[in-house]
Amino acid sequence: MTEIILHLSSGQGPKECEWVVAKLAHTLCREGKAAGLFCEPIEPIQGPIASALLRVSGDGAEAFATTCVGTIRWIGTSPFRPLHKRRNWFVGVRPVQIDEQSPDLRERDIRYQTFRASGPGGQHVNKTDSAVRATHVPTGLVAVSQDQRSQFANKKIARLKLAAVLDDRRRAGEVQGKRAVWDQNRELERGNAVRTYEDKRFRRR
Repeated sequence: MTEIILHLSSGQGPKECEWVVAKLAHTLCREGKAAGLFCEPIEPIQGPIASALLRVSGDGAEAFATTCVGTIRWIGTSPFRPLHKRRNWFVGVRPVQIDEQSPDLRERDIRYQTFRASGPGGQHVNKTDSAVRATHVPTGLVAVSQDQRSQFANKKIARLKLAAVLDDRRRAGEVQGKRAVWDQNRELERGNAVRTYEDKRFRRR
C-alpha cells in the first residue's frame, strides 16, 4: 500500500499562515477520507502551527497527494487582525522523503535521545522515557516527538520531522541568511496556487 507523507508549511509567513496550515491539515484529511483514503495528521494539531505532517495511504494516495503539492492560497479576512487589508495568505505543501537511505538524512548522522514525555497522554508518559529527541549532528537541527505511546513510534515521527526541517533548510538555500528566508516566503506568494480556499469555512474555489 502506498504511503505518502505531506509537509504543510507556513514558510516565514505571519500567524495567519499558521492558522491556514492548521485548517488546511484538517481539510485535506477530510477530503482524503471522502476519497476513500487513510489521511491523518502524524501529530495532534491544536491551534495555529508553523508546519504539520500528514500521512496519506491507500489506493489513489499518490494521485491525491499530487493535487495537493505546491502553493495553497486562502482568501479571507485575518482571524487575528480584522482590520488588516490583506486578503490572500499562502502556505506550501511538499512530500517528505521517507526513504531510510535518503542522502540528505543518513541514519548514522542522527543522534537519538529519549526522555520522559511531559505532554498529555495519561499516566503512561509519566512512567516511561517514551519521548524522543532526534538531532542531525552535521547541522545541529533538532526534532522532538512525544505524543505517541511507544518510543519506536516517537522515533519514527522525530525522524520525519527532521527530514521536513532539513528540506526547508535546503529550499532556503542552505541557510544563507535573512535574504534566503525572505526569498523562500516570496516564492510561496508568487507561486501559482494549485488550490484555493476561501472564508473561515474553508470552502474550496
